[in-house]
Amino acid sequence: MGQVEAITQREIAADPEDVFDALADYNGTRRQLLPEHFSEYEVREGGDGKGTLVHWKLQATSKRVRDCLLEVDEPTDGQLVEKDRNSSMVTTWVVTPAGERRAKVVVTTTWQGAGGIGGFFERTFAPKGLGRIYDALLANLAAHVEK
Repeated sequence: MGQVEAITQREIAADPEDVFDALADYNGTRRQLLPEHFSEYEVREGGDGKGTLVHWKLQATSKRVRDCLLEVDEPTDGQLVEKDRNSSMVTTWVVTPAGERRAKVVVTTTWQGAGGIGGFFERTFAPKGLGRIYDALLANLAAHVEK
């Protein structure tokens, strides 16, 4: 087994606080940003950043569906951390200023991958697939906040 990591980033022409608020709004905005790879979305506790418990299914490939139950934390300003209770998966969102009325969003997902040949393929292909999924989410986020 080894750690698998997927990193995606995007600059968005909007105030960093507005970008962060949109990401942290699990009751409203976040649901609207999710591409078709997400289903069965449900906020179970909270709904605004730290203290939120949110459920969804993530269909990474036609055969691979992850049932996620995520605890949300905000360890520092501009950072959301989603820890999956059902696996080792952790997704960290970091929003930082990137100039006047611009934000840089970096999303990093890590998990403990499989061993052997299956693990090799997971480490090789999963980050690319997850990157495409988060690229779509970040494009939706940009469309939502760039006004």
